Amino acid sequence: MRTSLLTLSAVSLTALASAAAAQDCPIKVGVLHSLSGTMAISETTLADTMQMLVAAQNEAGGLLGCELEAVVVDPASDWPLFAEKARELLTVHEVDVIFGNWTSVSRKSVLPVIEELNGLLFYPVQYEGEESSRNVFYTGAAPNQQAIPAVDYFLEELGVEQFALLGTDYVYPRTTNNILESYLQSKGIPAEDIFVNYTPFGQSDWATIVADVVALGADGQQVGVISTINGDANVGFYKELAAAGVSADDIPVVAFSVGEEELSGFDTSELVGHLAAWNYFMSADTPENEAFIAQWHAYIGDEARVTNDPMEAHYIGFNMWVNAATEAGSTDVDLVRAEMYGQTFPNLTGGMATMLPNHHLTKPVLIGEIRADGQFDIISQTEPVAGDAWTDYLPESAVLESDWETLECGMYNTETETCVQLTSNY
Repeated sequence: MRTSLLTLSAVSLTALASAAAAQDCPIKVGVLHSLSGTMAISETTLADTMQMLVAAQNEAGGLLGCELEAVVVDPASDWPLFAEKARELLTVHEVDVIFGNWTSVSRKSVLPVIEELNGLLFYPVQYEGEESSRNVFYTGAAPNQQAIPAVDYFLEELGVEQFALLGTDYVYPRTTNNILESYLQSKGIPAEDIFVNYTPFGQSDWATIVADVVALGADGQQVGVISTINGDANVGFYKELAAAGVSADDIPVVAFSVGEEELSGFDTSELVGHLAAWNYFMSADTPENEAFIAQWHAYIGDEARVTNDPMEAHYIGFNMWVNAATEAGSTDVDLVRAEMYGQTFPNLTGGMATMLPNHHLTKPVLIGEIRADGQFDIISQTEPVAGDAWTDYLPESAVLESDWETLECGMYNTETETCVQLTSNY
C-alpha cells in the first residue's frame, strides 16, 4: 500500500509539473481601469492595487512556475472604449484574466466582448445586480449587500420618512433606485414621499437639486438622501450641501460610491456624520487589514494614501483567482471557473468570503459615519450576506436564479424550470 501511495504521489507531481510546463509564461493579468477622465478619481487607485498584487505574487514565487505581468490599459472613462480595450487585452496582449471596470455602463460595454472571446473578468465594485455572466465574477456588493441594508438603517435607526434618491444617469443608479422604490413602498413609504433625480457624469451645479431636497422636509418629516452619484460629481454635491448649511443631523446622506479615496480630495470638516454603506472600511480593526494597509503604503510609498472597499474586492478576487488557477493547474478560463466555486479567502474586516455558484461573494455589510479626518467610524456591521444576482423586489427578477455550477445557467426561471438565456442581458 505504501508503494502504491508513493507511486500515485509521483504520478500526481509529474502531472502538475507537466501542467506548469505547458503554461505559457509570463501569465498576463489585464488591468482595465480609467486612468483619465471623470472616473479617474476612483479607478486609478484600483489600477495601482492590481499592480501591487501582481508584484506581491511574483515575490511569493509567481504562479504555476511563471512570472505574472500586469498589462495596464486606459479606457479613459469612455464607455465604448472599455469594449475596445477589453478586446485589445484579450486578442493583442492575450491576457489570462482581466480585473477592471467601475461603472456598470462600462461593464455592460465589456460583457459582449468577454463572452464572445471567453475571457474572464473580475468586477470589484458595488452594482445593481440583475445580471449574471458566465464570464464575470462579481466581487463587489449586490443590492442586498449594500443598498437594501442602507435603507433599512435609515428606516429603523434614523426614522427617515421621505427619501431623495439621487444618482448619476446610467444603469447602476437607475436599476438600484427601481429596486429601492419597490422596496420602500413594500415598507409602507408612499410613492409621493420618494423623490428621484438623475444628473450627468461630471455634474457641477447642484444648487437647484439640493434646494429641492431641502424643500422635501418643509412639512417636518425626516428626509434622507440615498446617493448613487458617481465620480467627481460628488465633490460639487457635498460642497453644495455644506454651502446650504445642511448637516447630517438635518438631512443624512448615505452614499454607495463615496469611500476613503473620494473623501481624500474633499474638505470633510462639514461632512461629519454623513454615511456610506460598503463591505469594507480602512478603519476596520483586524490584523488582516493592518497588514494590507502596511503593504499598500510600502508599495505606493505614501503613508497618506488610503485604502477602500473596491481595493479589498480586488484583493479577495485576485487571491481567489490565484488559488483556483493553482488548483486547476492552469489559467485556462473554463478550468479556473470550475475551481472558483466554493473558494474562500479572509475578508479584511474579519471572517471569510466565499465564492458562490452565482458568481457573487458572501460579504458583511458595514455602515460608516464620516469623520473629520476623512475616515469612517463603523457604526453597524452584519454577518456575511450571500450576494443575490436577481433581486426579490422586482417581480420579473424574483423568479430568477443564477447557478453556474449545477444548473449551468445564470438566468434560470424557477417557475418554468427553464434557462431563459446563457448570454447576458446587456
